[in-house]
Amino acid sequence: VRGQGYDGASNMKGHVNGLKKLIMDESPSAYYVHCFAHQLQLSLVAVAKENRDCVLFFQQLANLLNVLGMSCKKIRMLRVAQAERIIKALELEEIETGKGMNQEMGLSRPGDTRWGSHHKTIMHILRMYPSIRLVLNKLVRDPTQSNEAMLAETMLTYFESFDFVFMAHLLQTIFGHTNDLSRALQKKDQDIVNAVELIHLTKIQLQLLRDDGGWETFLEEVTSYCVKHKVKVPQMGGKYKPPGRPSRFYKNLTNLHRFHVEMFLGLIDRQLRELGDRFDEVNTELLHYMGSFSPVNSFAAYHKENLVKLAHLYPLDFTEEDLMHIPYQLTHFITDMRRDERFRKVKNIVDLSIMLVETNKSVTYNLVYKLLKLVLILPVATASVERVFSSMTYVKNKLRNKMGNQLLNDCLVTFIEREFFFEVKDDVVIS
Repeated sequence: VRGQGYDGASNMKGHVNGLKKLIMDESPSAYYVHCFAHQLQLSLVAVAKENRDCVLFFQQLANLLNVLGMSCKKIRMLRVAQAERIIKALELEEIETGKGMNQEMGLSRPGDTRWGSHHKTIMHILRMYPSIRLVLNKLVRDPTQSNEAMLAETMLTYFESFDFVFMAHLLQTIFGHTNDLSRALQKKDQDIVNAVELIHLTKIQLQLLRDDGGWETFLEEVTSYCVKHKVKVPQMGGKYKPPGRPSRFYKNLTNLHRFHVEMFLGLIDRQLRELGDRFDEVNTELLHYMGSFSPVNSFAAYHKENLVKLAHLYPLDFTEEDLMHIPYQLTHFITDMRRDERFRKVKNIVDLSIMLVETNKSVTYNLVYKLLKLVLILPVATASVERVFSSMTYVKNKLRNKMGNQLLNDCLVTFIEREFFFEVKDDVVIS
């Protein structure tokens, strides 16, 4: 065994009696990497649950979804309101027309295990803000909705506040910066070197948002949105008044301190700290050494000593003679790579391994190629495995709950790898 990756629960990766420890006792070179995409989602969810303002926001969001999404009648009201708004905007030429634009959107409930669902829900809320407010106003005035009218009125107080719009934009910005990383980590062909670089770039983007004039730009964007949708914007130098909450918990607090320090800086700092804690494996020697294999910019990250140290981490794969010879082979390897034009366009270590085989240099630099294969074995993300588990709910359902293992396996293969089976002609299947 040369690599292991699975859920990061304590009984799985525990240092005393976890599965990781038991496997590494038998195979010391079976290094463990927790799914990067799962770690990213856990960090986002942790921030949302630990920050008081985030907790309040998602509680109110849950109330909103309960009010608008629990009956077909209210869903229909929201669809009609959104369609009428789009038609009016098109007549005023406020929005453009085109294929795939202005499509119907729904309000999906965010889930901890559905990566990116929080970002999608908030994005739809902001786009449908006028329509949602219109429906809430109708519910408040509807005499037949006595119980839900009170809940809708309470919801409307917070929904029309600057606090709600500010927090929605802030979370959309943070989730937006991490959403590209989340989608990239869920690709099947993602290698570990690029994954580490992507996480580093995401941290840089969040740090720039915090320090490099990000507050002024962000506040201007939120203010513009509020003016457009007729939401009252408070004076930043004035006293803070919480919507629908007791003021005694916010005595002598200015709007600037509340929105800039407590909410803007507080949430970004917590997100940066959580990313640092969750991705502590990025700082370990193993992944640091792997970065030296990156072929980007003519192997700019190449570091011979790091790759030699990486080889020493696999004592069962390299003999003492191999370890003595590999520094010289690495020297010849990097000189050859930088001189060969065929390797100029290689973007990641996966393409590098393919090119080495195609040019037969995998035989010439056999030790370097073996080291590269060991790097490629380590799993970066198990998103494809998570999708297999999700697929079982479709394949093995209430109507087909007694199928045998072989039939279940065959159905799962054709369901999961359907892009390959779509290429097979019907005549061949029948035959």
